[in-house]
Amino acid sequence: MNRFQNMGTFDAGVIGGARPGGNAGALTLDEAGIASGGAFLRSELEKRDPLIRKPLTSFTYPRDININTGGGWVDAISAQSVGYGVTGGSGDGLVGSGGANAIPVVSANVENGIYKAHVFQLALRVMFVDMQKANYIGRSLDNLLTDGVRMSYDKHMDRNVYLGLPAYGTTGILNNPDAAETTVASAGASTQWKDKTPDQILADVNAAIIANWAAAEYDESAMPNHILLPYEQYTHIMTAKVTELATETILEFLLKNNAAAKNGGSLYIGATRWCKGAGTGGTDRMAVYCNHERFLSVEELVPLNRVMSTPNAANACYDTAYMANLSEVEVFYPQTIAYYDGI
Repeated sequence: MNRFQNMGTFDAGVIGGARPGGNAGALTLDEAGIASGGAFLRSELEKRDPLIRKPLTSFTYPRDININTGGGWVDAISAQSVGYGVTGGSGDGLVGSGGANAIPVVSANVENGIYKAHVFQLALRVMFVDMQKANYIGRSLDNLLTDGVRMSYDKHMDRNVYLGLPAYGTTGILNNPDAAETTVASAGASTQWKDKTPDQILADVNAAIIANWAAAEYDESAMPNHILLPYEQYTHIMTAKVTELATETILEFLLKNNAAAKNGGSLYIGATRWCKGAGTGGTDRMAVYCNHERFLSVEELVPLNRVMSTPNAANACYDTAYMANLSEVEVFYPQTIAYYDGI
């Protein structure tokens, strides 16, 4: 006798068979079987990947600007600056002589700069039924949506820091109207770095550093220390060698031989996607500036937080509100930031 003859068949329609002498019907893998309690078979026969794949994105604003925290719910931020004037100037006019009946007088002009603030706000809604269903799979729907809130906040801050919010009349690091703007020198018929030699790229970097430093009266604390590039140009200098026989990349060559490093400073060169097409006429832009709280900042007056959460019986859900109070980019010394297009 075949010892498997009473075990039933194993095919597309039937798994197992009726027990001898019993009244139970065959358990089928179809809609009727699933409705009658056979759904676990489908879940047991599939492997669930525990990784939840979130949207692809990036943000770099914490790296490229000083962020001050605190201040509360305000509409604007004020920052004072002072300028000095001397009768006759600071040269020959300050020389005293015998018989003089007057001396030069210094005066101060204090100005109050105003920077806008705005409220970031976003709501999170979790339906009651969806929350109960999520309990069966061991994942928190609230946590998933909270991650979405954080991602939305970071993307908002990224745009606020680099380009500002044009609808509200604010600008960012890459498009401040008071910053100097020029086109890099051409090499033959092209200004693009992919067509230039390492020495010509170094000349562009040094020309930018020296021009910014000169505009700041060669104040050592205002020496440029931060350069932003599009990813294409950054990848080019990071991977291309100085010569075919050298092991040093153009980036390493720039970091060792730039004017800031040779004058006791340091220079960071990094990439951000916002430089692509940010220049005049849609050209690629290089931004050169001094990344220090004295010269450049943005304010998280009230950091992102959950301000309230309440059940909503009318819609059978839980509603949660997230808010933050943020400032526009504060450029305190416009002469310490400049743009170089066409790279």
